[in-house]
Amino acid sequence: MLRDKGYREGMRILLVGAGGVGDAIAKILARRTFWQLTVVTDYDASRADRTISWIRERHGDETAARFVADSIDASSADSVADVARRHGVTHVMNAVEPKFVPTVFRGALAAGADYLDMAMTLSQPHPNKPYELTNVKLGDEQFDADSVWRDAGRLALVGMGVEPGLSNVFARYAVDHLFSAVDELGTRDGANLVVVDDDGNEIFAPSFSIWTTIEECLNPPVIWEKGKGWFTTPPFSEPEVFDFPEGIGPVECVHVEHEEVLMMPRWLDAKRVTFKYGLGEEFIGVLRTLHQLHLDSVVPLTVRSAQGPVQVAPRDVVAAALPDPATLGPRMRGKTCAGLWATGKGLDGKPREVYLYHVSDNEWTMAEYECQCVVWQTALNPVVALELLAAGTWAGSGVCGPEVFDAQPYLDLMSRPEAEGGYGQHWGLDERTPATG
Repeated sequence: MLRDKGYREGMRILLVGAGGVGDAIAKILARRTFWQLTVVTDYDASRADRTISWIRERHGDETAARFVADSIDASSADSVADVARRHGVTHVMNAVEPKFVPTVFRGALAAGADYLDMAMTLSQPHPNKPYELTNVKLGDEQFDADSVWRDAGRLALVGMGVEPGLSNVFARYAVDHLFSAVDELGTRDGANLVVVDDDGNEIFAPSFSIWTTIEECLNPPVIWEKGKGWFTTPPFSEPEVFDFPEGIGPVECVHVEHEEVLMMPRWLDAKRVTFKYGLGEEFIGVLRTLHQLHLDSVVPLTVRSAQGPVQVAPRDVVAAALPDPATLGPRMRGKTCAGLWATGKGLDGKPREVYLYHVSDNEWTMAEYECQCVVWQTALNPVVALELLAAGTWAGSGVCGPEVFDAQPYLDLMSRPEAEGGYGQHWGLDERTPATG
């Protein structure tokens, strides 16, 4: 069956990128019936073939027949548009590095398709006061194109991963259902994950793209406050110990540049919006060293080799030297938690503090999907959103974040058991004692 009753006819998805998150998206889609065709693409078409081969082995030929592999150049809007047109796709799902967002974004519009991503166009720090003032902010390039997308009658659902994405859904839910007035919407991300070598010793191996992690953690973090707007602060500022649920426990979190802070204030009423990430002392030390050595730079350097001068960006070298996060699952232990901490006045007018969250366990994601938990948790959320779009539950045009749409249907679909048509993913609401004084 290619679609369920109630779904729009013929959702055809172009999945751009078959790396860790793209591979997980395809594997999650394989269990759903709301779509007609998924075109799995990558610059290296063999990676798309690998993903579809796994689906065939796990789910059989009938399911695999709904997937097609193709090659794509995500750095070219023309290539994205050509592949989209060739397969008659209705939705472009961007699962590549943020540096390719502008071209995939434009290519989807040129092809007359709707668009989703999990990370937005990159920022550019202020040239003179990077730790005080913003300059080009995350997502500015996409939000500036809102009227163009509206005029075309097309929807770009941006920042629809886990963070941003699910955290934004939680924020909309908190504003609509839990608070009469919000003081702070603060995304808080933490984990107790470890990666081990063959002898069981812990090793340094980031569980997500180091390219993206460097971008997020070494750029000036952004904070938003009512009456002040967006402003920046030094990396790793205002450390706090946040207690994460389901056995993860206390983790030190610091300010990090992230899309939620640039998204939530556009649609939700709060006095302050922040993002803090639990990095750990070792990880912060490595990032600081990379910065001191200018190995975080994306500006190519000329490197002399036996074949002659070669242009290489230092950050690309760092990424190439570390293990592919998609391969770390068998060596990883523990859980990761993504969530939204909110404070303010409850519906009864009394002080309230809550943490809305979702936890992903690596042991479970490896057993069910052969994906490590960080990339799987990221991949889950755009698939839920695609299903709501297919049903017409979420609908619109222009450049929108998840905050634009009603959060209740999303959380209901996400938590409903798979046997009842949902995704079987519990989300938690942790009531906490509000701070006084």
